Amino acid sequence: TQPQHGPWQTRMRKISNHGSLRVAKVAYPLGLCVGLFIYVAYIKWHRATTTQAFFSITRAAPGAQWGQQAHSPLGTAADGHEVFYGIMFDAGSTGTRVHIFQFTRPPRETPTLTHETFKALKPGLSAYADDVEKSAQGIQELLDVAKQDIPFDFWKATPLVLKATAGLRLLPGEKAQKLLQKVKEVFKASPFLVGDDCVSIMNGTDEGVSAWITINFLTGSLKTPGGSSVGMLDLGGGSTQIAFLPRVEGTLQGSPPGYLTALRMFNRTYKLYSYSYLGLGLMSARLAILGGVEGQPAKDGKELVSPCLSPSFKGEWEHAEVTYRVSGQKAAASLHELCAARVSEVLQNRVHRTEEVKHVDFYAFSYYYDLAAGVGLIDAEKGGSLVVGDFEIAAKYVCRTLETQPQSGPFACMDLTYVSLLLQEFGFPRSKVLKLTRKIDNVETSWALGAIFHYIDSLNRQKSPAS
Repeated sequence: TQPQHGPWQTRMRKISNHGSLRVAKVAYPLGLCVGLFIYVAYIKWHRATTTQAFFSITRAAPGAQWGQQAHSPLGTAADGHEVFYGIMFDAGSTGTRVHIFQFTRPPRETPTLTHETFKALKPGLSAYADDVEKSAQGIQELLDVAKQDIPFDFWKATPLVLKATAGLRLLPGEKAQKLLQKVKEVFKASPFLVGDDCVSIMNGTDEGVSAWITINFLTGSLKTPGGSSVGMLDLGGGSTQIAFLPRVEGTLQGSPPGYLTALRMFNRTYKLYSYSYLGLGLMSARLAILGGVEGQPAKDGKELVSPCLSPSFKGEWEHAEVTYRVSGQKAAASLHELCAARVSEVLQNRVHRTEEVKHVDFYAFSYYYDLAAGVGLIDAEKGGSLVVGDFEIAAKYVCRTLETQPQSGPFACMDLTYVSLLLQEFGFPRSKVLKLTRKIDNVETSWALGAIFHYIDSLNRQKSPAS
């Protein structure tokens, strides 16, 4: 674009041609210096006022604690709020997702989530097992999203973490470690706060605990010491998790080893009942019900026959990169009755039952949600509530339908029967109400929020051991 002519340029035109060149030689560099000075002054003013206007809160210093007010060099009011950020990479089997969380904290209160940015890329990290260098590009792309989202002054104080789940768990150890090492290199080169434990493979119990933190943080249960909390049920493809805070001494005394875990948050310690059942996720359970073995093709390509499929059904099913031939079998009794007997065999002595779950409010996620939405028990977009017995009613209806319409969703009878019996094995009565949701206050109910929150809290405790 052409520059606008200012008054000094207009006056120059009135000077004789003889003197114009001399004036121009002096005026041009002088004007350039004045313009540069004004530009720099404006940028400094703009940055200061924008930061104040956007946050209206104090800036989080690198040493800020949950209970310590961070002070901005700009000067803040005594009742200003602390602000801080966290970045969590969720490296799943099908893709890598970055969650960028912004938190604020009023003085002497628990923090609240004020903003989340989310972006996902496919495929998952495990797809680069044989070409580790290529994995760096996607990680860097997601890091750039974080740089755009988080103000520059916060970068050094913002923890950056990656937790890998099922996809990397299934890789040979050496390949998984090479991928994690490459991610760590990319992280170390970033401007964010990166610890030695910034990259790791998450175990199932941690996943359950982190999801429990998320749901109780979003429902406000963590704000009130000693107040009621909610339980969490998650049904993935390979594993299923249950987590809640026991209030009954019998639950604490009667839990098997490995089922109780201590969690420290906000200077309080919670003793959680949390367990991950590997092999009881929906897809792994399908394979077990069919009579297959995880990670192995059927012997001699043999067909897997199941009473949970329509008697006339024949087809193929792929699980963990293995394709199985499957079929139904001739039924002497109702499909649901035969299927329930087979599912009960698979679940026998696999799940620990607790009486206390009857008296705790539970939220359920993932395949619980998808199956319920698929048969109209809840709204597919908004979620909703149901009773455990609804899964059994839906299972009986779908199984009966499959007897006459074998090609409509061949696994629906099996899946609904499995979920119905799994919940009863956990100790839930048929009349127990469950809340099924994907989001609370427009925030995804995944483990990522709880994991970064717990990580930040543990960092703060390390800085302030006396707290």
